Amino acid sequence: MENGPKQARILSVVIPCYNEEKTIEKCVERVLQIADENLDLEIIIVDDCSSDQSLIIARKIAEKHREIKVFLHEENQGKGAALRTGFRNATGDYVAVQDADLEYHPNDLKRLLVPLMDDHADVVFGSRFLSAGAHRVIYFWHYMGNRFLTLLSNMFTDLNLTDMETCYKVFRRELIQKVEIEEDRFGIEPEIVAKIAQLRPRIYEMGVSYYGRTYAEGKKIGVKDGFRALYCIFRYNAHHAPLPIQFLVYFSIGGVSALINLFLFLLLYYSEIGVTWSALTAFFMAAVLNYHLCTILLFRQNVKWESTKEILVYSAFVGIMSIFDLIFTKLFLDWQIPPALAKILATMLGLIFNFGGRRFIIFPEKTSRPWGKSKD
Repeated sequence: MENGPKQARILSVVIPCYNEEKTIEKCVERVLQIADENLDLEIIIVDDCSSDQSLIIARKIAEKHREIKVFLHEENQGKGAALRTGFRNATGDYVAVQDADLEYHPNDLKRLLVPLMDDHADVVFGSRFLSAGAHRVIYFWHYMGNRFLTLLSNMFTDLNLTDMETCYKVFRRELIQKVEIEEDRFGIEPEIVAKIAQLRPRIYEMGVSYYGRTYAEGKKIGVKDGFRALYCIFRYNAHHAPLPIQFLVYFSIGGVSALINLFLFLLLYYSEIGVTWSALTAFFMAAVLNYHLCTILLFRQNVKWESTKEILVYSAFVGIMSIFDLIFTKLFLDWQIPPALAKILATMLGLIFNFGGRRFIIFPEKTSRPWGKSKD
């Protein structure tokens, strides 16, 4: 008995669009050309309140092709917001990102789909730095910035990607729809990589061609987006990063808190209110700063005092560490060590204990299960 014809898979291609009247039509035409007997398309164009003719052009194209859907943002929100809308409305087996400019060629999407369709991968990233294909030579410092951000992202995610900032990403639909996207602008790139990595799916990477454009030709990403990407790497990765990386982040947070602790201690100490009150007051004020920095940059996000147990545990831990800090500060002063150095030494001794207590007692984080695996 012969098997029936193989059912075509559906690829949902999300195209965020903002003021791309010169390229949107040609971009969509190129995407339409990759459909074949084994691949059907769903093209989702999200116009992010363009001020040119992009929306009109997109709607005219959609009138000719039933597989095209057009969504409109009444206010400009950014690429991340456009992708959030597109991902939410995707219904295909797989979901891909395609910028409305012509920097990436959709022919590469078919190659990126192969590991997914062969059930080897759950997500495939396209790398501009792995490919032997055509690459426009442009912007050295953009290249260096991308490599630095990719390296930093890899340190936090424990992945070995070569191009974290790439546009070309192809996902199983049910995987990307599990990701809650928060970033509205270009910070979505490190955010997606961070949150996908935390789900622990099968990730592949393949080279793609890249036809970069200049700012005169419409390129929109800027320096402030680079700084936002840096922030997003810390924000969305730190609480899941390998312990050595978490300790380095905490060391930085602890360093800021320690400087505040030292400054306040010396200010109070030389005001002659006594070692005990100076050390305890400075420690508790620095602990408040440390706590807020930990919740913003490290450990859990948006921590709230939701239970008496949480309040008691945190208060008890800070109290114990304050006594530890006081004892060693006094001990070093008794050894005739200058006040500033005595406080620094006591703070350094408490650093590792502070990190361990916060990571495993105050802000415990459960290990993520591999995506798609049964809990049984």
